[in-house]
Amino acid sequence: MSTKSKGTLIALIGIAIWSTSGVLISYLLINYPFTSLSLAFWRNLIISIFLLPVLIIFRRKSLILDKQHIVFTLFYGIFLAVFNSIWVLSVFYNGAAVATVLAYSSAGFTAILAYFIFQEKITGPKVAAIILSLSGSVLVSKAYSTEMWANNPLGIGVGLTTGAFFAGYTLFGKASLLRNIDPWGSMFFTFLTGSGFILIFNLIPMIPGAAGSFHAIMPAMEPAGWAWMIFLSLGPTLLGFGMYNISMMFIPASVTNILATTEPAMTAIQAYFFLGEQLNWVQVLGSLIILSAVLILRLSEK
Repeated sequence: MSTKSKGTLIALIGIAIWSTSGVLISYLLINYPFTSLSLAFWRNLIISIFLLPVLIIFRRKSLILDKQHIVFTLFYGIFLAVFNSIWVLSVFYNGAAVATVLAYSSAGFTAILAYFIFQEKITGPKVAAIILSLSGSVLVSKAYSTEMWANNPLGIGVGLTTGAFFAGYTLFGKASLLRNIDPWGSMFFTFLTGSGFILIFNLIPMIPGAAGSFHAIMPAMEPAGWAWMIFLSLGPTLLGFGMYNISMMFIPASVTNILATTEPAMTAIQAYFFLGEQLNWVQVLGSLIILSAVLILRLSEK
């Protein structure tokens, strides 16, 4: 298997895993007493708590951070905190479907920023893939429905901001690898730092979705709620983001981000098999359009 094929496969597996996150976030916000930012806090903290003993046992060198990387990791953590917080808010305001589509405005942002920062070329096939993937995402998520967009300017603004921060997160991940920072160690430090900043966000009442106090950050609920929270943290978030970051060791960041636009199609397929939700012909068409975008990328990268 070629290096590019390996990177593409790792990215697609990671994206398939994290494609359940929007649905799980919606489920937790609806059924359990989490606020948007308290959920984001626990997701980051649980990942940090889980990674620490695992890295101590299996990858102790990952926990050794060079002095020149401390400031970079701090800013990476701040960026992750804001990205995670805005993403959860977007799901709250828009619902999982529209939030997912808006997040993938990041494909264009990433291609443009990667051109200036990493000198990644903006080729004709890449532009075509961006347009096709975004169009397919709109169809799969039914974001073409005016009912999903009407009277929600705040939600749309938050969602588009998510796209910009998703692009930034992708580029931070690429920069981390170029600095030879271990990807799992990088995840530990950034999620730990991120949880600290999200804790601060939660204590500022005027921020939308903030818990407002230490007491409200830890809601009283049945064990099933915490079980779902742990599953969200260690499955879609940790494993999904981890594989997404590792894929950038083999393929350009802009390509990885375009591949991520397969998520809406994956979510629709999962809903069909596990929830019995039917795919209409528009969603099938959207899925095929997204897959065509991935095919264009693979052929152009050969």
